[in-house]
Formats: sequence, structure tokens, C-alpha cells
Amino acid sequence: MAYVIAEPCIGTKDTACVDACPVDCIHPKKDEADFAGAPQLYINPAECIDCGACVPVCPVSAIFAADDLPDKWQHYAEVNANHYK
Repeated sequence: MAYVIAEPCIGTKDTACVDACPVDCIHPKKDEADFAGAPQLYINPAECIDCGACVPVCPVSAIFAADDLPDKWQHYAEVNANHYK
């Protein structure tokens, strides 16, 4: 079970979660070319180790365990995964 970044991140893109991630699975980072154009940050489900370190540092409470995603944001699991295809 990976973690997922949902709608509250759109337009915010606070990178505290990027800094907290021990396996570097949250992108784009501020220094990556696609940062400015990305509407939100994304967690790579294949690389996420389910540690949850990103959750408490998110200032807009946008990060959820995949099993705990609110119904209205279920599609964000696919949005995150598709970013890495």
C-alpha cells in the first residue's frame, strides 16, 4: 500500500514532503524541469516504502494511505501512478 497525494496539493506544491521522504519517491522537486508546470506533487507507488514520513509534514493534509483515501479522491491513486508511466 503506497501513499497518495490528493487534491489539496493542487496549486500548493509545498515540498516539505519531498524533504521528509527517505526514498526520494515524491516528484517533481523544485529543481526539476517539470516542477513549474505540474499542478501537484506525486508519489511513485512502486518506490514508496509506506513509512508515512510525508503525512505529518504536509501543510494542507493532502497525503493519504491508499486504503484511507476519501471516496471523492479515489482517482488520485491512478493520477499519482500515471505520472510515473
